[in-house]
Amino acid sequence: MKTTLTWITLALAATVSSCSLVEVENPNITDETFLGTPESAEVWLNGLQKQLAQTLNQTVVFAEMVSDNYYNNSSLSNQVFDIPTLLPEDLDIDNVQRELARLRAMAVYGVERVVPAAADGTREQLAEMYFYAAYASLLSGELFASLPAVEAGPVLPATAHLENAVGYLQQGLSLTADAGRRTVYTLALARAYHGLGDRQRAAQLAQEVIAADPLVLRNAVFDGLNGASNLMQTYTFSSSTNTLAPLPRLDFLDPKYFHVGNASADQKPIALLKGEEAFLIAAEAAIGNGDLPGAKALLTRLVGEVVSARPVASVDGRHAERKGTRSDYPLSAATKVRFAPGGPLREGLVLGRGDGNITVHRVSGTSVTEAEIAAAGDADALLYLLCLLRQEIFMSEGRRMTDLGIRFPISTIEQQNNPNVSAQDIRATIPSFIPGQLGMDDFEHDEAAGVVTILHDMNRVLVANKASAGILPLVK
Repeated sequence: MKTTLTWITLALAATVSSCSLVEVENPNITDETFLGTPESAEVWLNGLQKQLAQTLNQTVVFAEMVSDNYYNNSSLSNQVFDIPTLLPEDLDIDNVQRELARLRAMAVYGVERVVPAAADGTREQLAEMYFYAAYASLLSGELFASLPAVEAGPVLPATAHLENAVGYLQQGLSLTADAGRRTVYTLALARAYHGLGDRQRAAQLAQEVIAADPLVLRNAVFDGLNGASNLMQTYTFSSSTNTLAPLPRLDFLDPKYFHVGNASADQKPIALLKGEEAFLIAAEAAIGNGDLPGAKALLTRLVGEVVSARPVASVDGRHAERKGTRSDYPLSAATKVRFAPGGPLREGLVLGRGDGNITVHRVSGTSVTEAEIAAAGDADALLYLLCLLRQEIFMSEGRRMTDLGIRFPISTIEQQNNPNVSAQDIRATIPSFIPGQLGMDDFEHDEAAGVVTILHDMNRVLVANKASAGILPLVK
């Protein structure tokens, strides 16, 4: 089957909210005409692939904007998430919720209807559909404090969504014989248990991943020629406005996604799961257990054996010169950065974009060194490096908002159509330690001295508030 035909077919599937094909406007496509047709399971999997891309275009962009990773430096996209202001009537929040619901509903429909009706359906296809259902549940539990799992259904707490993810992943593991998939599903399971605060299970599964394949990588792919572009790539590189600008201390990690030649034909993937996370989970668990030498050994391997092995690329830095509303973003490689007022000056974090090509990290990068890990004198010093590593390694992947303890509210539109949604459910979770009024993204730039000072080192803030709910779940 040709790729283009597959994308067209799945585009029809992705318009469905409850995943009953009878709801598609095309009267020639119904449950009866689709179910059981040759390659129907493969077509549905391709539909899930596109729906995942559409979902990430909402979750990644908006979660990055809410966090301290990026500032919306233009009039495009959401204008209040940077503050951060998260209101239930915001249509962007409703769109995040809708795309997650579509992904989960499509996956469940595939499990319950498509594969059972397909004579050529396989256990591996069924396992993959369970994986997509798990990933939708995983994101629901990470990005929302509570959310329905079915249309007009009861509101479930984040923990229930993570437990649903666990169940789906266990089903996938019971079906697949593929070693690569088993490692990916195990890593996703470790991530779910991490969110649930189950230190023992999360660490055990993380160690299994490390033993099996420390460089494991599962990507979501995009296809700009067939209606599935990577919006994060557009906003950080491909668009001439460079909509999103990174915090200057993270400048060296941007862009993670870029095009060479035709932008539509060169859409970079986004990592869903990667081996780095196994080391981070196991190290956090070790810190929680008081095993600082063990945590140091894990983080040293992470930096020296995994992050250092990830590919880099050379791209034209002049395509990402931080054009936008705020004009004092540093562009010189000579710039030095303070992570907070009064902090030491750091070099090498800002790239010389006006000079031509810059080296960027395709999967993961970090400023943390093995020497810094060895020198960490106590648990808090090591926990700080862990937080910084998580931020840098997951840059542009939509993970930082969760690490900051921020959660979206259920949308007003959902509340108006679902009697189970209460007034409490439409309130965002923004911890008291989060600075408002754009504080997380703010900095001072002494251009004459070539020094940038970040106003808030949020990793220091996280360590100081490590006992708070919603953050650092394995150290409690």
